Amino acid sequence: MNKRNMLKGLLGLTLAVGAGMAHAAYPERPITMIVPWGAGGGTDATARMIATLLEKELDNPVNVVNRTGGNGVVGHMAISKAKPDGYTLGMLTVEIATMKHLGLTTITTADYTPLALMNEDPAGVTVSATSEYKDMKGLMEDIKANPGKLKASGTGQGGIWHIAIAGLVNNAGLPANSVPFVPSNGSAPAMLELAAGGIDIVPTSLPEARSMIDAGKAKPLAIMSKERSPMYPDVPTLKETIGSDWTVGVWRGIAGPKGLPDDVTAKLDAALKKVNESKEFRDFMSKRGFGVAYASGKEYGDYMAKSTADFGEVLKAIGMAK
Repeated sequence: MNKRNMLKGLLGLTLAVGAGMAHAAYPERPITMIVPWGAGGGTDATARMIATLLEKELDNPVNVVNRTGGNGVVGHMAISKAKPDGYTLGMLTVEIATMKHLGLTTITTADYTPLALMNEDPAGVTVSATSEYKDMKGLMEDIKANPGKLKASGTGQGGIWHIAIAGLVNNAGLPANSVPFVPSNGSAPAMLELAAGGIDIVPTSLPEARSMIDAGKAKPLAIMSKERSPMYPDVPTLKETIGSDWTVGVWRGIAGPKGLPDDVTAKLDAALKKVNESKEFRDFMSKRGFGVAYASGKEYGDYMAKSTADFGEVLKAIGMAK
């Protein structure tokens, strides 16, 4: 009996050691990275660069798969529903912080294991080059004195740039709908309409407004960030120009489904930090005018939770929260 128990014990120890060695070898097979948006866009390009560099850090293939549909819902849901073993990751985008508020899905940022924030592009307040407004103070005074007079555009109703301008005026103690928002198919057509005089404000990121700014057809009055943009260091923050603490922008980060093992999470965190700090990644982002940001683990989770709370407040104020 003692001999039998001893053999059982040795067998159990062997299996435990073998399992531990197998687990420690992560990753042992290719990793899939889900992108909720279509091929060729900024999110797709960023994800593919991260995947390429992550392959080098993990010495293992990382394959990008585009899962589109439902305004990003399909891909974000696929990431959250994947097996939490570290072999399916995904790129979360700012839309995940609005989806539940808009009634598009029940998933939230709490349904993921946050790994790393990789990119952030704050909203700017851009007006036509011929606009009478020289600074944010003058613009906000006119919005307060003449609610409904000025129109903004840059995305669809309830999109990030709608939230940006509505949140700005709401933060200033004004009705969130003080600046009517005209829906558009993105910042590019909105910037053309701005230059043509059809709208007054485009609250988009400075990289997206860059071509029109550099062409002398638009001018940025401020940036909705805690710090100035390296791209346009002369553009003040809202805090500097009107004393507002409102900050908002688009962001992208890497996450896995909720429940990733701690050791897998730690390995991915370390690898993504190296990717974020690499010259290849920073040069790639700079060339495209994208901002580089970084937050790992809990910090990234807290960042997403704050975005969700802030956006929910604004969407409620403009009557779009479900």
